[in-house]
Amino acid sequence: MIEPCKRLTFFACLLFAVIGSAFGQRAAVGIGAGETTDRFGALPSSSTAVGVVNADFIVIRANAKEQYPSIVAGGEIRFPADTAKHASEFSAYAGPMFRFGTHLSLGFHAQVHKILLPASVVDGQEFPRYNMLLLELPGVLEYKFSSAPNHAFFQAQVSPEFGPHFTAPKAGSSYPKPILDHGYFFRGTLGYVVGKWYAKGTYESRYFKFSPTLGNPNLLDNWKTNYVMGGVGVVF
Repeated sequence: MIEPCKRLTFFACLLFAVIGSAFGQRAAVGIGAGETTDRFGALPSSSTAVGVVNADFIVIRANAKEQYPSIVAGGEIRFPADTAKHASEFSAYAGPMFRFGTHLSLGFHAQVHKILLPASVVDGQEFPRYNMLLLELPGVLEYKFSSAPNHAFFQAQVSPEFGPHFTAPKAGSSYPKPILDHGYFFRGTLGYVVGKWYAKGTYESRYFKFSPTLGNPNLLDNWKTNYVMGGVGVVF
């Protein structure tokens, strides 16, 4: 699993760099590292280090005199150090952002999110879990604390989770597909831009609750995760 992640990260960085240079002053590409803590059902929580590669682009920049929004796009890859107990995640998004004055922007992202989930292990027995493909529609708030080239910024995202598309893992699954009861995620990011560089910190909390069924009697599909990351990047 580690070698494929290394190759995927390399090609993702190369792709982001090429696209970023093509967009000129419209892109930010970064890397980061942090920790994820996950708990499945009533099993003990587990933590591991996680790496991340992300990119954000302004596809269409709105004219300040007009009322139409900017169109933004981007993506992120997360790869945990321990894939036996923690999920690998891949996401890509696009959406409008409306400006209100010189500091505040509001909008939403249409995001496709792929999650490769680890198996649950109970009393030495392994229960492969279904992977999930999600369509998420987070509301996004961005605030720049100054219009100067060097400035602090804050971003918040929040969204309910809708019914995932499930795919069985390569090892197969010993129980029926789960049924989502409800879910949500919240993400907050605080950062600072200095010239062509930026640094940021991110906290995210996500929760999935599935209906108790014959295939999920011990609620092993229920998933609570907390993610903390610090990263740096370059602005084109």
